[in-house]
Amino acid sequence: MSTSVTAGMPDAGASVGRGTSPSAAQGTGSADAGATTARGGTGAAGARRRRAWKNPGSNAAALLVALVVAFPLYWMVLSALRPQAAIDAGDASLFTTDLTLDSFVRVLTVNDFGRFFLNSLVVALAVVVLSTICAFLASVALTRYRFRSRTTLLVIVLIAQMVPIEALTIPLFFLFRNMGASVPAIGLNQLGSLVLVHLAFSIPFAIWMLRGFVAAVPVELEEAARIDGAKSFRFVRSILFPLVFPGVVAVSVFSFISTWNDFLFAKTFIISAQENQTLPLAILTFFKDDQNDWGAIMAGSVIMTVPVLIFFVLVQRHLVSGLAGAVKG
Repeated sequence: MSTSVTAGMPDAGASVGRGTSPSAAQGTGSADAGATTARGGTGAAGARRRRAWKNPGSNAAALLVALVVAFPLYWMVLSALRPQAAIDAGDASLFTTDLTLDSFVRVLTVNDFGRFFLNSLVVALAVVVLSTICAFLASVALTRYRFRSRTTLLVIVLIAQMVPIEALTIPLFFLFRNMGASVPAIGLNQLGSLVLVHLAFSIPFAIWMLRGFVAAVPVELEEAARIDGAKSFRFVRSILFPLVFPGVVAVSVFSFISTWNDFLFAKTFIISAQENQTLPLAILTFFKDDQNDWGAIMAGSVIMTVPVLIFFVLVQRHLVSGLAGAVKG
């Protein structure tokens, strides 16, 4: 046994003598590990590329869907920049270098166009803020508290989303006409009527979406907050609201788009007060009996799209997680 150990010692010494110092050996190991990590990262990227190429059908379908979605937007912008003479001549080419801003000039020079734009913005922002606050508080009450008729209220919220808007337009017209006699701010020809009617349709949808987000927050988290001395309002404001904020962003996007693009209610309730008309009604002026000004119509549509795009850019970081949470909820 001793002979074996003694014989092994020179070999170990020779190995150490032939090798580098311990620090150098450690550095070499680190370099090898780094190289391995780099190769692993490159391999992961390559694996993702290989997986992408293994599904050409899925990629082609995704590209086709993207083209179908993007083409109307491209055609809208192209028609807005196309000269009026080319539009009247029926030019339907998919690309042209003969571009002009004359259609945008005609839209922006419409009387009170800035006022129309401001009216739409005020109504949309008011609906987003009020519907978000009401829906968030209602979803907390319906999810965290037990009370009589709770299930009945949830059913009513669900049924409210099933009623066609067109079926309620005429009854709402007579309702606001009668209410205007007592409360002029929410009568016909008033922006308050638009805010109120959009709140009535936005809040049920927002409650149903936010209910899933609130229910996903563990009850143990609320219990821990209460043990730490947090009251109900403090828990809702400091803990619950930040956790469900992606859902708040998602419902605010839907509320903003539905209100911003509204034409039916604006045309029904704003009858004669031109100063309270919204942007879709301003674009309506370019639809004429003899010939429609399609260049101005497309230019106005582009202008209407810009605030929606800006809103998406501001909230896109939270929107994806909010939609994913809505699906899970």
